[in-house]
Amino acid sequence: MTAGDWPQVEAIYREGIDTGHATFEAAPPDWADFDAGKLPVGRLVAVDDGAILGWTALTPISARPVYRGVVEHSVYVGELARGHSVGRLLVSALIEAAEDAGIWTIQSSIFPENLASLALHTRLGFREIGRRERIALMTYGPLAGRWRDTLLIERRSASDPLS
Repeated sequence: MTAGDWPQVEAIYREGIDTGHATFEAAPPDWADFDAGKLPVGRLVAVDDGAILGWTALTPISARPVYRGVVEHSVYVGELARGHSVGRLLVSALIEAAEDAGIWTIQSSIFPENLASLALHTRLGFREIGRRERIALMTYGPLAGRWRDTLLIERRSASDPLS
């Protein structure tokens, strides 16, 4: 993913936001803020005939060195590409890139209503490790004003230093 990809990436991000089941964020950041907050590894796009179909990115969970191998990931698939294995291809490639970079834990928070994302992650070796009840207040869309739960999921690498 590059700055040149940002217009298409941002549009897919906005589509995810519009579902009300992808993020608590009400709008995508600008490229500079997105770029500053993401790791260089794991910035992937799925492309078909020049059109970006989906994307992934990794964010460190902490600046503390002890957490250097633990990240949070994002995966977004464009509306027209959903249900065509784009998410599976992206997350599989993300896992491979993360492991090659020495990352041993990938985590994410997913709304319980996002059944497709939960199923995808389960198929790729993620497990639910907890439910965060009423963790944050939704500020936009049809669920604005509602406190939302999220499910915390993680995937541990086969090269997990604790294995």
